[in-house]
Amino acid sequence: MTFRDVADAKKPIPWGNIIAWVLVGAFALQSLLLLAGNSNFEWPVVAEWFAEISILRGLEVTLGLTIIAMALGTAIGIVLAVARMSSNRLLRGLAGLYIWVFRGTPLLVQLIFWYNMSTLFPRISLGLPFLPELISWKTNDVITPLTAAIAGLALNEAAYMAEIVRGGLLSVDHGQALTARAFGMTHLQALARIIIPQAMRAIVPPTGNQLISMIKATSLVSVIAMADLLYSAQAVYNRTFQVIPLLLVAVAWYLLITSILNVGQAAIERYYGRGTR
Repeated sequence: MTFRDVADAKKPIPWGNIIAWVLVGAFALQSLLLLAGNSNFEWPVVAEWFAEISILRGLEVTLGLTIIAMALGTAIGIVLAVARMSSNRLLRGLAGLYIWVFRGTPLLVQLIFWYNMSTLFPRISLGLPFLPELISWKTNDVITPLTAAIAGLALNEAAYMAEIVRGGLLSVDHGQALTARAFGMTHLQALARIIIPQAMRAIVPPTGNQLISMIKATSLVSVIAMADLLYSAQAVYNRTFQVIPLLLVAVAWYLLITSILNVGQAAIERYYGRGTR
């Protein structure tokens, strides 16, 4: 008998841990039985509508809005982050003002504001201040439910991504940039090869959270008559009066998408975190 066998033999049985697992398992089983046995959930209706064509079209709109708004928000956020870290006080001030406004007001209010832009500005024009306009359009021709949704989601997301990117860049030791310069790298080369790869470890987790939040935030566009996943489910239960089953269909799709994104986020985190453990 080895020393390890003697140590294992003297190790006390973790009764507290065992009892906790048994209680959690019992509660989980009871919850599953309640959900499965409650006819008010109408699970056959959920199964019937889960892959129905109108629901899938709404899902397509939700995914499309998420991809476009997240891409635009990230691009604008990077520009804002660079401006916030600039030595130019004007750039820092403008970026700070943007972030203050868009982070300080609810996304739903912003969406409604963009959707009703024509009540404030009947026409949108381009030109220099106090000079004749160069070109103009009717606001209603430009601000449709789609463009209002994209503008509201992307501009709001940019404010959050700006702080995420700025925090990631600040997490990298300043000596890294100085060392890169000593080796003859330009500022852009130092960013691309040294700073950004290290900053990604701090940027990826909150960006993944923002992407998941964006998936859920798209449900707000239903208030401006944008036919996303939630709006499609609402359109069905307004006809059939099967409110709970159709809401469960939307919930199931949101959970499925966010679960897939969680797996992807974990893989990216492992990639950028290699060699740090």
